[in-house]
Amino acid sequence: MAVLQRYLSIISLYYLWLIPLGQVVAAVHEILEYVNPLIGSTNGGNVFAGASLPYGMAKAVADVDGQNTGGFSTDGSRVIGFSALHDSGTGGNPSLGNFPLFPQYCPDNVIDNCKFPRDARAVHYVNDSVVARPGHFALSLENGIHAEMTTSEHAALFRFNFPPITGSDGSPLSPFVLLDLTDLWESRQNASISVDDSSGRIRANGTFLPSFGAGTYKSYFCADFGGASVRDSGIWVNNRGGTEPKDLFVTRGFNQFYLQAGGFVRFHRPQDGIVNVRVGVSFISTDRACENAEKEIPGPEYDFNGLTDRAEKAWSEKLSPISVKSGGASKDLLSSFWSGIYRTMLDPQDLTDENPLWKSDEPYFDSFYW
Repeated sequence: MAVLQRYLSIISLYYLWLIPLGQVVAAVHEILEYVNPLIGSTNGGNVFAGASLPYGMAKAVADVDGQNTGGFSTDGSRVIGFSALHDSGTGGNPSLGNFPLFPQYCPDNVIDNCKFPRDARAVHYVNDSVVARPGHFALSLENGIHAEMTTSEHAALFRFNFPPITGSDGSPLSPFVLLDLTDLWESRQNASISVDDSSGRIRANGTFLPSFGAGTYKSYFCADFGGASVRDSGIWVNNRGGTEPKDLFVTRGFNQFYLQAGGFVRFHRPQDGIVNVRVGVSFISTDRACENAEKEIPGPEYDFNGLTDRAEKAWSEKLSPISVKSGGASKDLLSSFWSGIYRTMLDPQDLTDENPLWKSDEPYFDSFYW
């Protein structure tokens, strides 16, 4: 990787010397149009198709129940959640996908009518609604909810748009977002969750297995909500939920029984239907996950468009040293080329000060599968 980066830097200096600055700026903008994160998202490609900064630790995308080693696949399978930790190109068992969120409406606003377990809540996405570009991912679910996401270095911002729907009595349904104490592989060994009664903040942590290799790893999560006032919140286990208690610890136990569980927050539907969820992630602690989110995505008014623009600028800067002389190459070939260069910057991830084995501010790049 280091040799490749030095080689690309030499190419960059050569081309930048030849091309006027105005053309470089225009070329960089055009480059992003050629990047297609969906290339390789089916038929065993195992790529990560979602939103990320270059070498970013936070990687947000919709998780599906089909070919999901990278979280999302264009294989027409069902969405089971939206999460902010992923890897790309790993193959084998599904990796990461820790602490997925899932937006839904509960029939007649009855909590026990909500669909909690993974298989029960799974819903197909609308095929032609999928939008994937550097730093941004979006799709619509067949239940009418539209989801968008973007990221900072160690945090993600999800924007769920709930259409107006009424219950059998004619009253409007309340947006409902659950958090599942699981990962894509359902490898969780134990986990804890705490839901704040007033703000709805969800703090969670868990111990998980890598998709291949030995040992375990710990992951930490912190979610805050914006754009809508909290109606109530609580905990769910299997197919039932309630507003009390607000804390829960789960483990596999001696018989290895896998208990599905998590937390939820329900909202009064805002006029525009939008509920924002800011998610901080960490491999150090839950406090660090919250700090990452607060530092990188300030609230309480989360600037989704501004964060998306920042991500696009970051990708533009990283891709700008490389240029292609126009003429002679098809659009498909250019898309393959730029998408390939783009993928070299998804992994390894910048885990500086996020390694639980030692504390250091020195630059550190790694991943579980790198």
